Amino acid sequence: MKGVSELKPSDVAPGLMLGPNVEIGQSVQIGAHVTIHAGTVIGDGCTVQDGAVLGKSPVLGKRSTAPRDPLPPLRLEAGAAICAGAIVLAGAVIREGAVIGDHAFVRERADIGPQSVIGHGCAVGRGVRVGGRSKIQSGGVLAPGAVVEDEVFIGPSVAATNDTTMGRHDPGVELPGVTFRRGCRVGAGVVLLPGVEIGAEAVVGAGAVVTRSVDAGTLVMGVPARVIKQVAEPESPQPSP
Repeated sequence: MKGVSELKPSDVAPGLMLGPNVEIGQSVQIGAHVTIHAGTVIGDGCTVQDGAVLGKSPVLGKRSTAPRDPLPPLRLEAGAAICAGAIVLAGAVIREGAVIGDHAFVRERADIGPQSVIGHGCAVGRGVRVGGRSKIQSGGVLAPGAVVEDEVFIGPSVAATNDTTMGRHDPGVELPGVTFRRGCRVGAGVVLLPGVEIGAEAVVGAGAVVTRSVDAGTLVMGVPARVIKQVAEPESPQPSP
């Protein structure tokens, strides 16, 4: 991918700028002033709303430890939706029926699972994995290394961090992301420290600061988060058929 110089106007949609070798499937809806960079693959029935930017390469700082190897093109599977003003980088995969909300930012090599929703203004870090039918509400931040399994609910303005040193680590140090196990639920405004794991069907109350891993089926609350009780079986989310 060589950059914006390859972009050319297209009459497919008003103000559309299109890179070379872009593949657009059947029945795709494209809004005004969209930019689609080289090689991007858009599956059948996708929606790309006004002002979205698809498939651009990341610009890394000189001290960034992110890999600099070539990225595969962005791929949107059938029925995926990229909402207004969202930016999705090269190397990402947006699975069937997933929705990337308005002004969300999805970095390279992220993988967003089928029918999952990334809310307005979310930032999804490099290489983050989100399973199927999960919801990350508005303003959420998933730092690189985060893993979100199926059927997870993450409330508004949750921050899943990955760097205990706040940038003062040696080059090459692996930064531990947060893991959200299947069916867990995290309330609004929660901060999760690097490397913690939220167990299957666990619940984290709004505003908590999670400094250690949470066992499956446990409710935690507070600063720092502490165990309140076990989640009753009727409270536990049911898997989709």
